[in-house]
Amino acid sequence: MPTGQSPRFALPLLAAGQAQKETTHNEALSLLDLLTHPVVESAELTAPPATPQAGQMWLVPDAPTGVWSGQAGRLAAMTEGGWRYMDPFEGLILWDKARAKIYRFHEGDWIVPNNITEPVGGTVIDTEARATIANIAALLVKWGLA
Repeated sequence: MPTGQSPRFALPLLAAGQAQKETTHNEALSLLDLLTHPVVESAELTAPPATPQAGQMWLVPDAPTGVWSGQAGRLAAMTEGGWRYMDPFEGLILWDKARAKIYRFHEGDWIVPNNITEPVGGTVIDTEARATIANIAALLVKWGLA
């Protein structure tokens, strides 16, 4: 971790006696705004959009072009100051609006977890569902969360 950055989001930290602290503080707030609940417009667009709006973000796929060249696998966000690129970290989860999919960064790669199949109904599934709910409720009580 570089000096002067937070360990998780690499947010810039204020230094004692630093001039223009608002610049560093605003940079940290901008990154928090983008990474606290990341939503990307798309994970398939290889070239930057023509008219991105501040606050919009994309997951840059393989073989990007234009100003995204060399940024594959990173998050590209448009800010008031232009494009900002962020490195993902283990466990980061984001929502892809275009595909209505969840992505998770795992072991150096973005993965789409398997979709959960919906139960088709019937006695066995209903009995299993009731047992699972009862087990979850018991754990919540045990952990003091219910």
